Amino acid sequence: MVSGTSTDGAGPRRTQARPRRRWLRWLLLSPLVFALLTTAQVLVLRFVDPPLSAFMIARHFKAIGEGDWSYRTRYDWRDLDAIAPALPVSLVAAEDQNFATHHGFDLDAIEKARAHNQRMIERAEKRGTPVKRLRGASTISQQTAKNLFLWSGRSWVRKGLEAWYTVLIEALWPKHRILEMYANIAEFGDGTYGAQAASVRFFNRDASRLTANQAARLAAVLPNPRRYDAGKPGPYVLKRSAAIQRQAGHLGGAAWLRTLD
Repeated sequence: MVSGTSTDGAGPRRTQARPRRRWLRWLLLSPLVFALLTTAQVLVLRFVDPPLSAFMIARHFKAIGEGDWSYRTRYDWRDLDAIAPALPVSLVAAEDQNFATHHGFDLDAIEKARAHNQRMIERAEKRGTPVKRLRGASTISQQTAKNLFLWSGRSWVRKGLEAWYTVLIEALWPKHRILEMYANIAEFGDGTYGAQAASVRFFNRDASRLTANQAARLAAVLPNPRRYDAGKPGPYVLKRSAAIQRQAGHLGGAAWLRTLD
């Protein structure tokens, strides 16, 4: 008797091939899906103020993991027009003096930081001492991308995502919005994010009433806001804030903000 069922194995092989083709198709489409989703994410945040940032969420979970149940996130959004102009100008003076002209990455600052850090490493090796105060070259756009969307730490994956989000932010947001976002999500003290929360915590006043000196002190702690205190500044913060005020004056002060797009 001859059976009508094929015995050449083509049917099962064809059935097994379909899931593989489907998996390969999704693998090829995943970069496009990722690009579309992240572009939409950034575009929405051009118009919508975020209730939290990735850094805020990560810090809160870290505190819980350490058993610190009293930890609280201080965060209170303020539009840039409701923040004393001295603060955003101080942030640019301290962090990214070419903010208005670069497109997300300051190549000159990167090269200067690389050369400076190499000298510091060589000196430390000769002396047999730890390396101190390496210089970073991240722009405000890069820091906004990192704080808003990503996690802390060092890895090529995180740096790649930071670069991608930086490109999107620069392409989809005006400079005014980037600076407004940074002024609201930057960490100025442990658990204290943004101009308004920092102004109330350290100076007991609204962000709109910050003086030039207070704004410079807030900008001065940004290298390490959990180590330095804007409310009770030590010699380093005082020296750095004085330099920031001088540089803010060179930029043009409050009038400089009106040059942003």
